[in-house]
Amino acid sequence: MSIDLPFAQYICEACGYVYDEALGDPDGGLPPGTRLADIPDDWACPLCGVSKHDFVPYVAPDMGRLRALACSAALPRRRAASAAGVVIVGAGRAGWQMAEALRARDAKIPITLVSACAGDVYDKPLLSVAMARGLSATQLVKESGAQAALRLGVTLMAHTHAVRVCEAARQLRTTRGTLPYRHLILAHGAQAGLPAALPERLCWRVNHLSAYQKLREVIAGSSHELVIVGAGLIGSELANDLALGGHRITLLDTQQEPLSRWQAEQAGSKVLQAWRDLPIQFVGGVEVAAVEKVGDRIRVTTRCDQVFEADQLIAATGLRTPSRLAQSAGLNWCDGIAVEARTLRTNRAGIYALGDCITVDGQASRYIEPIARQARTIASQICGNEPELYQVRPMVVRVKTTSMPLTLH
Repeated sequence: MSIDLPFAQYICEACGYVYDEALGDPDGGLPPGTRLADIPDDWACPLCGVSKHDFVPYVAPDMGRLRALACSAALPRRRAASAAGVVIVGAGRAGWQMAEALRARDAKIPITLVSACAGDVYDKPLLSVAMARGLSATQLVKESGAQAALRLGVTLMAHTHAVRVCEAARQLRTTRGTLPYRHLILAHGAQAGLPAALPERLCWRVNHLSAYQKLREVIAGSSHELVIVGAGLIGSELANDLALGGHRITLLDTQQEPLSRWQAEQAGSKVLQAWRDLPIQFVGGVEVAAVEKVGDRIRVTTRCDQVFEADQLIAATGLRTPSRLAQSAGLNWCDGIAVEARTLRTNRAGIYALGDCITVDGQASRYIEPIARQARTIASQICGNEPELYQVRPMVVRVKTTSMPLTLH
């Protein structure tokens, strides 16, 4: 390829990550100026882990044209605000991907998005690598919720909690009133789970942007001692990133090595080797028995009477799907909202679900890659297009420990 050609951008069809040839992917071993054609076949998307063959040319949208289209499409919806359309619960990646997929197929269908937070658009995987990449908490926001709603012609109900699904009446009760729906899509994700020994008031849980922003504010300006409980994917990534940010980390886990899910691929020994020169102390084979506040410090005691003290405690102990909305609607449940494998329909007419809150054949898949495909599957059914059936695929996981990035299966 001629070096005189301008650098191009390519978008991952799985997750929406944009690879810019001018910037490269230094964390993934690609220096600035690396052309897509020159990327090794074993390189993985930094967000979702797919290969370079899942990238297609990307041209940034004309925002003025899109806003004009969104505004013109939104006018009839404002005049008929009471008309039942699509209601989406959740403004994370799944919620916004769902809105994008619907709008790509129908410029006029009424869409209301209910969000417990501001609904800002950001890539959650970057929460665990922001310090290593020199990103401030505010730089993580790609687009405000208000801007995304305007662009897509969506009614965003920010800082609004969904309370109950009245399935017989096809209504969603929220803290800001009751919404009629023709189709209801649950995309509210999963919450960080806490073992009984970890009191909520003493633990940080970095599962969304606002919590991460508050944590960054608390630890800004000086080096802190941090205890992280849980050395799975998120705990290991956070430990790596916070250590590179100048903090001293104690990482605790019930297993003998980090990333124990990938023991066959020796992931734990690889990251421990990479951490030799970082201020990370890993302690495996321990279970937390008690946590207490002692002055300005947090004291963590294990069942074998080991004691660790720190300025802050972070829990990375897995995810749990909230069940309230599913129970109120009478949805089938299997460690999450049980959906039909190929259509992502629930057992109740007009209700679909996608993302972290679902299980397919009893299995959750809390990764980035499936979400866009799930959104297209649901949108094709709602908009009456040719069905785009969902298929479960084996996951390739990119572990964003920047000291030694790993691609696991």
